[in-house]
Amino acid sequence: MTTEKRGRIVWHDLFTPDAERSKSFYQDVAHWSYLTEHAKDFAWGGGEKDFTLALLDGEAGAGIIDQTPGPVVGWIPYVEVEDVDATAVLAVDHGGTIVKPPFEVPGVGRNCVLRDPHGAHIGISLSRHAFPAPTKQFAAERYLSSSGGFPATFYHRLFGWEVAEDLSISAKDRSIMLNGKTLALCEGGDDASDTAPLWLPSLQVGDLPEALNRGRLAGATVLRPAKGAQQDARGTLLRDPTGGLFSLAVG
Repeated sequence: MTTEKRGRIVWHDLFTPDAERSKSFYQDVAHWSYLTEHAKDFAWGGGEKDFTLALLDGEAGAGIIDQTPGPVVGWIPYVEVEDVDATAVLAVDHGGTIVKPPFEVPGVGRNCVLRDPHGAHIGISLSRHAFPAPTKQFAAERYLSSSGGFPATFYHRLFGWEVAEDLSISAKDRSIMLNGKTLALCEGGDDASDTAPLWLPSLQVGDLPEALNRGRLAGATVLRPAKGAQQDARGTLLRDPTGGLFSLAVG
């Protein structure tokens, strides 16, 4: 791990019942390419198994995991920490639960999956490689909650995150900051009422209307179209053909 990555979202995993369909979908919508690697001791289930790395312009920022049933469905972000095991203990001390205890990913590092006090899944990771945090595939993460609530103390204790006190915007739409920079958005509202609190990624695209159209053609359900200007990263909510929720943002 490098100090520069600490507290940042450094990876995403998509847990899907149909990896081939997911790969085709995100290739159409976000122009991702893929690299298949073979694990002799697969972190999610053991044994030998292929898994897929998703790339954009040569940068790997996500994995696609074919797993049904499993402890998680859909997207999970991973936050870089200095000590995975100690952070997992700290999470429990502050109202979270451990979904998958700390485990090794050979050649990559050590990971763990948690559930925050409101029920959203979040991963933690200690990288054992020198690659920087990826920047090309994802914009600011989103925390979606029908109530607009966010367990700020939990995330501050674990990662040092702060919720921006900006009185010019709704209390249900706040920026989540690290060292003065926005890394996530907390969003609530009636149109999120059918979902439990969750983290979802914002895929970076070049043209928002075009990407929305590609998503529809590839089988996505558009739960919320863009609001206002094309640059509005808070504007979209989609469900991919295998059930994963995500957003779009102009990169």
